[in-house]
Amino acid sequence: MPNRTYEFVQLDVFTRAPLTGNPLAVFPDGHGLSAKEMQALAREMNLSETTFILPREPAIEAKLGKKVRIFTVAEELPFAGHPTLGTALYLQAANSAVDQVSLDLKVGKIPVRFSGDHENANRNRADGQLFGEMRQRDPEFGAILPREEVARVIGIDVGHIGSEAPCQVVSAGLPYAIVPFRDSQTLVALKYDSMRGASLLECTGARFFYFLCLERREGRLAVRARMFFYGGEDPATGSAAGCAASWLVKYGLAKSDEQVVIHQGAEAGRPSEIFIRAKCEDERVTDVRVGGYAVEILRGAVTL
Repeated sequence: MPNRTYEFVQLDVFTRAPLTGNPLAVFPDGHGLSAKEMQALAREMNLSETTFILPREPAIEAKLGKKVRIFTVAEELPFAGHPTLGTALYLQAANSAVDQVSLDLKVGKIPVRFSGDHENANRNRADGQLFGEMRQRDPEFGAILPREEVARVIGIDVGHIGSEAPCQVVSAGLPYAIVPFRDSQTLVALKYDSMRGASLLECTGARFFYFLCLERREGRLAVRARMFFYGGEDPATGSAAGCAASWLVKYGLAKSDEQVVIHQGAEAGRPSEIFIRAKCEDERVTDVRVGGYAVEILRGAVTL
């Protein structure tokens, strides 16, 4: 078989500063790669996720969206937040005439809209700081976890877990167990052993824990968050952020359609900002939005 060369772009997502946020590798044209090769390339890139765009005829893409597959170092995912946002922002940079891109993922069609700023859509784009916001699937609320059991498996006193809303499994495409902390000091100091938590997660259907601490900053609600997986820590978790937005409005901790910023990744040395909002109408949560910025950090090519 002759050599095959595949170009890739690496972005830092959920940040406006290079070398922070959550890194993502994007292969703009994955045609000719098998699923096994995509998985091997994701291991080679050694980032939390790598995406492969599979271009199709314009008429098909206009109807169904850009076909994209998402791989971690260990498996293919039906949905993940920072790969969705980062891939969409890459596509927009390649065609700045569009103000929305829809991705055709395993979980379905996910639209991402673009503007100059998360607070002012008419801001000048000349600085390259383009804001993207995806609409995730309406959430599914699953099992409520006993606070005592959660405290036991994550190794803290139950008094450190917040009681204003329950620990609960929420999914907007990928299920997470949302766990609120009473104070940020306990969250920052947390040493989570994923092996201890695995049995509880398996029983509830959640894939991972998403640990939150609510804070008020200059009169606005903000959230400190941490997420551990595959033996490490994720700098920014967009799929979990949508679940957090849904959980916040369901239990009245955030107002309907109130924009909240999640600060994540500081403990991993890669601070990130995730902008979230969701609507709650007649006790139904809908219109879940997760947004942020991305910066290109490098380009390269892989020859097989």
